[in-house]
Amino acid sequence: MKNKGGETMKTYRSSGLVYGNYWGGGEGAYPAENGYSTNLKELKEDIKNGIKDGSLDSGMGYESLKGAVMKIETIRSEVIKGREYTNNSFKRVYFGNLTHQEKCFLASCDF
Repeated sequence: MKNKGGETMKTYRSSGLVYGNYWGGGEGAYPAENGYSTNLKELKEDIKNGIKDGSLDSGMGYESLKGAVMKIETIRSEVIKGREYTNNSFKRVYFGNLTHQEKCFLASCDF
């Protein structure tokens, strides 16, 4: 979305890892589907729904998902005197029913 000036525009992107139960036993992590929205609440709801229905998994094919760790990027843009300026900030957010040990495991993964 292009900012025409005078206001700060915010967009949000998410990337991360899902954690779930493998078919036949065991658990582990796999890259999650990336997300994008102009509404943070909607992005978080999409992530939660993706855990429930399994669609947040980007191809591993889990029996079920337990949760996810997502890096949520907030992109703020503003036009000042005809020039667009952007600021990006990041926050790690956990979703689902993850134990402390599972969160520590995901925190140690590079994504």
